[in-house]
Amino acid sequence: MSHIDTAAARSLIAANPDVLVVDVRTPAEYGTAHIDGAVNLPLDQVDAHLRRIVTDAGGRLLLVCQSGNRAERARTALSDAGLPDVVVLDGGMNAWIASGAPVDRGRPRWPLERQVRLAAGSIVLTSVVVSLWVPAAVLVAGFVGAGLTFAALTDTCAMGMLLSKLPYNRAGGVDVEAALTRLSRASR
Repeated sequence: MSHIDTAAARSLIAANPDVLVVDVRTPAEYGTAHIDGAVNLPLDQVDAHLRRIVTDAGGRLLLVCQSGNRAERARTALSDAGLPDVVVLDGGMNAWIASGAPVDRGRPRWPLERQVRLAAGSIVLTSVVVSLWVPAAVLVAGFVGAGLTFAALTDTCAMGMLLSKLPYNRAGGVDVEAALTRLSRASR
């Protein structure tokens, strides 16, 4: 079982004190709303510390992101690297919140997916308007469209990865060392 719904996730957390919820969203997204007790370890940090996580992790990991896509990428990487007891919350925080499950709320910020839609839409709109005077500007819109198509086909998003590095999305930061320590067997 690599995916579980919100009800199963709540039961798993309640019944098993060794389950560790790992939120792979940006610090800003995590700060907006997260599951109580979740460890914030953004996806890029999971990738950067993959070996250490696999070596040190103790207990089952429940991976969470906004919609489930980033959590699935983290699960795949961790499973491929040899960590078998990892599950993804289907629908991510969107599903968790929609189900009425409890969340710790902080300062509201836009989720990364919404930021991508704003950036891509703004670039396309601007390039189409500019193309009225500079016809070649329409190529920018075509480039963004091709990028979004590629993102959908490969389930990756270069624009999202770039936006996640902006100070807005790093607000509050994440203490990677503390997060990795919470994941280790020794800390449990």
